[in-house]
Amino acid sequence: MSNELLSPAEMSEADRLTIAAGPLNGFGLMRRAGEAVAAEVLKHYPSATHVHVLCGPGNNGGDGYIVARILAGNGIATTIWASGAPRPQSDAALAAAECPIEPRPLSTFVAEPGSIVIDALYGAGLSKPLSGDSAKAVEIVTDLHLPVVAVDLPSGVSGDSGKVLSKAFTSDLTVTFARKKPGHLLLPGRERCGEIVLADIGIGDDIIARLQPQAFENRPAHWLRAFPVPAVDAHKYKRGHVGVFSGGPSATGAARLSALAAARSGAGAVTVLSPGNAMQVNAAHLTSIMLRKTDDVSDVSEFVGERRPSAFVLGPGFGVGEKTRTFGLALLATSQPQGAAARVDGLVFDADAITAFREAPDALFEAARGSNAPALVMTPHEGEFARLFPDIAGDDASSKLDKARAAAKRANAVIVYKGADTVIAAPDGRAAINSNGAPWLATAGSGDVLSGIAAGLLAQAMPAFEAACAAVWIHAETGSRFGPGLIAEDLPLALVPVLRELVEARGRR
Repeated sequence: MSNELLSPAEMSEADRLTIAAGPLNGFGLMRRAGEAVAAEVLKHYPSATHVHVLCGPGNNGGDGYIVARILAGNGIATTIWASGAPRPQSDAALAAAECPIEPRPLSTFVAEPGSIVIDALYGAGLSKPLSGDSAKAVEIVTDLHLPVVAVDLPSGVSGDSGKVLSKAFTSDLTVTFARKKPGHLLLPGRERCGEIVLADIGIGDDIIARLQPQAFENRPAHWLRAFPVPAVDAHKYKRGHVGVFSGGPSATGAARLSALAAARSGAGAVTVLSPGNAMQVNAAHLTSIMLRKTDDVSDVSEFVGERRPSAFVLGPGFGVGEKTRTFGLALLATSQPQGAAARVDGLVFDADAITAFREAPDALFEAARGSNAPALVMTPHEGEFARLFPDIAGDDASSKLDKARAAAKRANAVIVYKGADTVIAAPDGRAAINSNGAPWLATAGSGDVLSGIAAGLLAQAMPAFEAACAAVWIHAETGSRFGPGLIAEDLPLALVPVLRELVEARGRR
């Protein structure tokens, strides 16, 4: 299954290019779409006795007329409720003309318990709230708790943003075509889609490639080729060295979680960089993870010169203030320290490292744009994102995908905009939406583990965008498999079977 995501505008262009290339015309594509939906209805509801098909005046409604004709031909009592007549001589008008069922006005829509509803009103292309008869239909269907099959996307959900524009159907099954849309994966739209079936209606991969889509569903197929697997002659420093900064004596646990995750994700060596007054606390809890006293920037420079770390994590439990900003800016200037052969390839800024720059974001962004600055990955949750990018966060017209992209471009960093629908965005416009999130990860320390996984992959020379995407997927997959009772301390060890499967899959490619 292909993982590109297409906006409604890109999907329209894919339709146009497919029609131009032939042999299918617009009505041919519509017929295939309707046939695909009807097949899924028959598969999922083999005992259906009465189906109500709600048809809009556009192409989505045209799909609905074809669905209704096929279902009626299979002996299912089928009623069509139309919100308006299709435009004369349009593909939807041809579909309506082929359908032997006389449509009734949507304004008179009624349904009975036990019936099934096909939502073919507007789909992904709707850009304004449902109103009037369409909104009333949503209320009737919701009140009766009727199963809904949505054509393309539940009407009332934005295909671009996943936002519910006012009222919207909640479907049990959504059948979409060629590629998913961002609205299928972004909340709250994702919760409205139910099971999503992606149907092939004849829009080829070559057509999609011509669009050069820049958004993806975050799945291993997108980044597995870059996933690091140790060579036969690997030793620990060939597998990368991660430095993780610890907070003071009462705030050391977050760094240790990150450090363990970095080690589990494949880094050959991991060092916790601890302030002197927390050395005893950290030493009491570390075994395979190394420990080094680090109180100021000179200690950081010395560590880089001597031990040649390839990635750092700054932020978990570190504290907010001038020290955090000083360390962060120093790390962004350590790609080639004077007099050392070392190179720091990647940085992960999380939690306090993000919040510390809320009063001075431009200093961070300017440092990240330095010609020799290491690749920077930042992992803000919604509150941290708003502190660093208040204007972007406050733009209600933008989707989460748009916001992550804008932030990544401004910061010259890979942004992991966390949440149940985490978006990963790169400065060049590439973006991925994660779809395997688990509610069990909503626990203290979970984000620290995510930062460690990302750093571990960066340390093994995985490119920053791919490393961030992989870290998010691995983290979520681990949480999903572990399930109820998960706490952050469980995660590093629970990563092992997920990582093993990825390594095995990488070997088969």
